Amino acid sequence: MLFEYYRPKPIDWQDTYENDDKIPFGAKVVYDLLPDIMQQATIQTIRLPLYNFFTEKKTTEPSNYVAICRDFSIDDNDQEKLLRYVKRGNNAFISAYGIPDTLGSVLGFKASVKELKLRDTTLLQNFSNQKLRKASGYNFLHDDGRNYLEIIKNQHITVLGRNARKEPVFIQVQYGKGNFFIHNLPIAFTNYYVLAPKTSDYPFKALSYLPALPTYWDEYQKQGRFDEDQQSIFRYIRSQPALNWAYYLVALGLIFYALFAGKRTQRIIPVQEPLRNTSLDFVKSVGRLYFQQGDHDNLARKKIQFFLAEIRERYGLNTTVLDKEFTETLAQKSGAPPNETRELVQLLRNAQKSISLSEFDLLTLNEAIERFKQTV
Repeated sequence: MLFEYYRPKPIDWQDTYENDDKIPFGAKVVYDLLPDIMQQATIQTIRLPLYNFFTEKKTTEPSNYVAICRDFSIDDNDQEKLLRYVKRGNNAFISAYGIPDTLGSVLGFKASVKELKLRDTTLLQNFSNQKLRKASGYNFLHDDGRNYLEIIKNQHITVLGRNARKEPVFIQVQYGKGNFFIHNLPIAFTNYYVLAPKTSDYPFKALSYLPALPTYWDEYQKQGRFDEDQQSIFRYIRSQPALNWAYYLVALGLIFYALFAGKRTQRIIPVQEPLRNTSLDFVKSVGRLYFQQGDHDNLARKKIQFFLAEIRERYGLNTTVLDKEFTETLAQKSGAPPNETRELVQLLRNAQKSISLSEFDLLTLNEAIERFKQTV
């Protein structure tokens, strides 16, 4: 633990361009020096979309807008507000590799990128103005040299800087009463190159094209709406690698607990056998007694009586006369096939008329009654 705590932390080479990052490719140095460059007491930081900021900002005083980021991302509403802002006589300085084609088509340029095989980390950059040019040029080793600005309409566009291939990388576009300064090499404004002796003057020469006016620094493009004081605990946890991993481990642990350990843990409920129907057992015992004693006639007539009583109770039929009307009504109410119903009623009539019923008659009658019950 002591070794991990005291060992030198590896350098973070991530390009954030954030105004509070001290890492090589943060922008803290140029942000801290910007008030002196613009001769202002402070620089206001924007943490809102351009549409919201320019809608809420009602001042008519001329000013500058500065955005330094990897990709300058705005929607149509933001772009409309930005164009109106510059058109009224203000200035916008945008340094980014990615610039929306919608904005470029209005201003007459396109942010292009050469093929990967044409990357050149030794490509020199320089200003067009002889007073700002450096004899040996400027080399930004961490840039692959593939980005440049393709001018579509020359009207109102002035090239302020080119690379060694004579491609524009820094232009001024006059728009209404104001100006757009489009720069295609944001890495030049990072801490690493601002502090490097060979490139330290480049960012301040580029920013010198802006007049000394109140300046707005756009941090929404990189950090969103909330600064460190406004961030929630959850945002801070997600921003710290160790806490972020702990958060994921806790979340996974809760998921596994819910899947495997969250089941109900209690004693097994014993199976309770339902109470037996002793009346039914009694009837079966009496029936077997009659059958074993060979009293088939008595058993058959009781079978008929019980069946007719069930018909009266279930279907509300009069069972005194088992005629054709009774047969048709029973078939309709029970849903049994008419032919089976007729056969059953015929057996019942014959049994009632018989003087004595044999074992065969009993079995035939019982089979017909059970088949009728299964059908309905």
